[in-house]
Amino acid sequence: MANPLYDTLLGQHRGKGTPFLQLADGTVFTHADFLDLAARYATLLPHLGVAPGDRVAVQVAKSPQALAVYAACVQAGIVFLPRNTAYTADEVSYFADNSGARLILCDAGALSALKPVAKACGARLETMNADGGGSFADQAAAMPVTFDTVDRSADDLAAFLYTSGTTGRSKGAMLTQGNLLSNCQTLAAAWRFTADDTLLHALPIFHTHGLFVATNISLLAGGKILFLPRFDLDAMLDLMPQATTMMGVPTFYTRLLGDARFPRDTARHMRLFVSGSAPLLAETHLQFEARTGHRILERYGMTETNMNTSNPYDGERRAGTVGFPLPGVELKITDSKTGQTLPQGEIGEIEVRGPNVFKGYWQMPEKTAEELRDDGFFITGDLGQIDEDGYVHIVGRNKDLIISGGYNIYPKEVELVLDDVAGVLESAVIGVPHPDFGDTVVGVLVAEGQGELDLDASKASIGTSLARFKQPQRLVVVPELPRNTMGKVQKKALREQYKDMFLPAL
Repeated sequence: MANPLYDTLLGQHRGKGTPFLQLADGTVFTHADFLDLAARYATLLPHLGVAPGDRVAVQVAKSPQALAVYAACVQAGIVFLPRNTAYTADEVSYFADNSGARLILCDAGALSALKPVAKACGARLETMNADGGGSFADQAAAMPVTFDTVDRSADDLAAFLYTSGTTGRSKGAMLTQGNLLSNCQTLAAAWRFTADDTLLHALPIFHTHGLFVATNISLLAGGKILFLPRFDLDAMLDLMPQATTMMGVPTFYTRLLGDARFPRDTARHMRLFVSGSAPLLAETHLQFEARTGHRILERYGMTETNMNTSNPYDGERRAGTVGFPLPGVELKITDSKTGQTLPQGEIGEIEVRGPNVFKGYWQMPEKTAEELRDDGFFITGDLGQIDEDGYVHIVGRNKDLIISGGYNIYPKEVELVLDDVAGVLESAVIGVPHPDFGDTVVGVLVAEGQGELDLDASKASIGTSLARFKQPQRLVVVPELPRNTMGKVQKKALREQYKDMFLPAL
């Protein structure tokens, strides 16, 4: 046997002095440096009571050392469970207990809060700080830089990624070695990554975008990563002249565009900008292309599948779409109630099938059966349509669908109209309870430049573009939309905030 994920992404670089990670201060980790560090960590893990197949929960700041923990888990056949550093001890408690984690890694500042969590679920607790130090690193320093890679198959688990938990408890998506390897191989080919590429990386590594897309692709191709702990506008501008590619979320691009120090020359040598994790406004596409000459490549993926579609590397990168299904990925639009495939152009539920699709939800066979069909198609929960040219459009989440007076209203359709209203920067459309209609439409707007919006004029301007039943009953203006760490608008929070807007006072 072998270890396909380790052998293909990491083992190929053993002994190579080629640069892998370059930090903002100029510090460089070669591929050999990184693999030596990962081997020390892999050797330590069994000493801490972690065996192949066990889970390691990691809630630490982004650093080369944190990334090496991922590599060590792959090499040692251990399931990697990254967690957002913003989660509270109560939230971490659920993830650790549900996953059966044998080891929890945290920042020293969280040690006291997580001690009872670790004790309750029977996990060992060690620290790793933002600088890479801590009890874990201290113990690893005495370990050898060689480790006999644990045999794994493509069907063995490599990682758990928990869903955001917007409805009920988070679900642990089980991702195999084959899931991760097949997806990064497909993306590296589709986006033409080579060893000559230098990736500007400011994404978190607790999420599929920054870890399993950006990092895995770079490892596969053998290129260099400009490794920033977080998005820092000054650092991005300083380092971009050294880069050839960049992956980001929409806010990365809007912040770049909002700074006068981002002229066309800064990006003239770049070959590719990728955006994902949240929809990119058409206006951002246009502004970025006008400023840089580059058309951002937008793609579509999710926790359970990694990437499913991508706009083309060659050909039209069409704003408002997520392109075409990736090679090896099947995508269809189905009726949410019957599961029957709908004719091209109709809106329905997006289902996908391919080697990228996860194995199921950890310890949730009922949820797995609900969302993963016997024939391998995964019901994504996203609503979409395929246009006459084959481009996939994301209309919204099924749970965000508004049914008002018996009519289906797709928030994205209304948002596109609102975004075109003079003075509107962006919008979010939600359904809230209504005594007559069941639900009704509310538009939440952000003004350009924090200016004033004439809401009466805004309502009047959309009257010719939307049927009356689709028009928001109420428009509200907010300084900014609530978003998660990956830039997705948190509509659940908006629905909660405005749920009583039309209900009679008690």
